Amino acid sequence: MNGQSIEVRAHDGGSFQAYLSLPPSGSGPGLLVLQEIFGVNEHIRAVTDRWAAEGYVALAPDLFWRVEPAVELAYTPDGIAKGRALRQKLDLELTLKDIATTLDHLRSRPEHEGSVAVAGYCFGGLLAYLTAARCDIDAAIAYYGGGIETRLDEVARIKCPIMFHYGESDAAIPAAARESTRKAFAGHDRAEFYVYADAEHGFNCDLRASFHPFAAQLARSRSVGLLRTTLGPRYDLSALWDAHCGLEFGTRDADATMETMVAEPYVNHVPILTGGYGRKELHRFYKHHFIPSLPADMKIVPIARTLGPDRIVDEVLMCFTHDREIDWLLPGIRPTGKYCEVPAVASVAFEGNKLCYERIYWDQAGALVQIGKLDPAGLPVAGLETARKVKGEQIPSNQLMPTWKNQAGEE
Repeated sequence: MNGQSIEVRAHDGGSFQAYLSLPPSGSGPGLLVLQEIFGVNEHIRAVTDRWAAEGYVALAPDLFWRVEPAVELAYTPDGIAKGRALRQKLDLELTLKDIATTLDHLRSRPEHEGSVAVAGYCFGGLLAYLTAARCDIDAAIAYYGGGIETRLDEVARIKCPIMFHYGESDAAIPAAARESTRKAFAGHDRAEFYVYADAEHGFNCDLRASFHPFAAQLARSRSVGLLRTTLGPRYDLSALWDAHCGLEFGTRDADATMETMVAEPYVNHVPILTGGYGRKELHRFYKHHFIPSLPADMKIVPIARTLGPDRIVDEVLMCFTHDREIDWLLPGIRPTGKYCEVPAVASVAFEGNKLCYERIYWDQAGALVQIGKLDPAGLPVAGLETARKVKGEQIPSNQLMPTWKNQAGEE
């Protein structure tokens, strides 16, 4: 990413540092990233870079500069203690003025186009809430913002869409605090609240023991959805995915396929662990093992598609004649000449307008049955029937259950 440290002039004299990260396009809507008590450290810079990858001019100001500039703390007991001490020394009203100044700076930058939002984490979550109340912004996102429940008199000032993310097991923000905030926003029709089961404080930070990958992913998808609808940029993910697949299965061009993906993407074909992690390995996989071993009549038949703000889930049938050794699907098996229809599901994630990863699942047992390499007798597996049923044909259910006939005629 195009990340750099810049200087912002304070409203009352002096200046402070901010970390700026630009989107691949070089311009876009603005997003202010508000730090935890640990400063603009490695994690916050990575978060800022990732928002930039989504198409935003992302800027993370050093909010501790009036107490101790350029502080970067680790997620250790000592780091927590120092961060809390720095937080206590801050003049919160001056900090909010610094945020307003940073917003003005962001809007004035030549790379900025359109609207501006804020996303804050921990201490920054509280600040994101207060920024929504005090400043003219277009959206706000607060991750596990402690102390919001003590300043609910600010709620009436908030007119923009606002989203809150909490961990269900957050010892620092008990359920009562979350619920009091939720109730205070009962009259705000653009406030969203999400609580993530089993997630603790800091669940979005992959440098902390409390990192919760599922909660982090879901919170991010929801946040991307809010930003896309209020700020843009808006991408046609369905068209992007179709174009990617067209390069794989139609044009069969490995280099062009890779250009539709982020710098270090991955593909995981779950049933047999084929694919690749990182650009070098994935390019090798596409060029030498995936595309050359695609059957001549390979056809992907769509069944259903689910669209999210930053991902797609496709249900399809992979239809082909086993006319060659298919490295990625049936490695090590010489061609049988058999025709197959294999149900598959692809889970595809995007960063901005680039594919980030693909996780693809299919009925491997069914494929082996159809090419005659697995005898289904006595096994709970099926062959072509699975594809026929996926297409909606009236294939009887439960025929592989020996006890099914015992309740014949019963409800």
